[in-house]
Amino acid sequence: MTTNTANAAGMTVLVTGATGRVGRRVVESAEAAGLVVRAASRSGAVRFDWADRSTWAGALRGADAAHLAYLPDVGAPGAAETVGAFARLAVELGVRRLTLLSARGEPQAHATEQAVREVGARWTVVRAAWFAQNLSEGPLLDGMRDGELVFPAGEVLEPFIDARDVADVVVAALTGGDRFAGRTLDLTGPRLLTFGQAVAEVAAAAGREIAYVPVSARDYGAALAEFGIPAQEVEFLVDLFETNLDGRNGELSEGVRDVLGRDPRDFADFVREEAAAGTWKR
Repeated sequence: MTTNTANAAGMTVLVTGATGRVGRRVVESAEAAGLVVRAASRSGAVRFDWADRSTWAGALRGADAAHLAYLPDVGAPGAAETVGAFARLAVELGVRRLTLLSARGEPQAHATEQAVREVGARWTVVRAAWFAQNLSEGPLLDGMRDGELVFPAGEVLEPFIDARDVADVVVAALTGGDRFAGRTLDLTGPRLLTFGQAVAEVAAAAGREIAYVPVSARDYGAALAEFGIPAQEVEFLVDLFETNLDGRNGELSEGVRDVLGRDPRDFADFVREEAAAGTWKR
């Protein structure tokens, strides 16, 4: 990863969602770049909770930059208002640089992106494709280990991206001075795969059978409701899957190369590493 060491020297960056798939890799990448990292989460040493505004100022105070990763989703109801309020407070407390983790092909996220653009900081929006690590971490992992991934992606093509590349881009934006300020970066992996093809690559590397079972977004939502997911969240997810997974992301971008000066990691490399670590064993 290429960073501007002059801009990085002595910079303190707050990383929200520091235990998440991208967040913890942002922490690792930022530390490797020489930044002073303030890793924030609901249960960490730096306590931060999007739902508890009393935690915001303490996490922000003294930071030069902040990486924003909103949970449950950057396009969720209320995200724009909450993230906008946090970004305004950040600027009031002297934070000069903001990056926002957003999603490629997710119009629901545009209001949150705009809220960050309007606060007066040097901002960069990082729109990422589907993370490869969604198949090795988080709620889909149980299905992969059980031998059947049920998911509403049909046969659409997705340019799976390695979360490590997303993290490296975030840090490059934070340390790149004005080069990436005021820009929306579109990040993809180097090739297109259907979810069925992705699962097949995992199965081959893991040496076991794993099936991909496509279902409709509505059927998937009904299953989530049966697991006790609140109705409002289910409706949002159904709407999200019906738009984000309709094929609109079936093209590649040069975003990773433009920022980092190298090709993005291939999905096969991710699969080989995770299979060797035993991630998908029963």
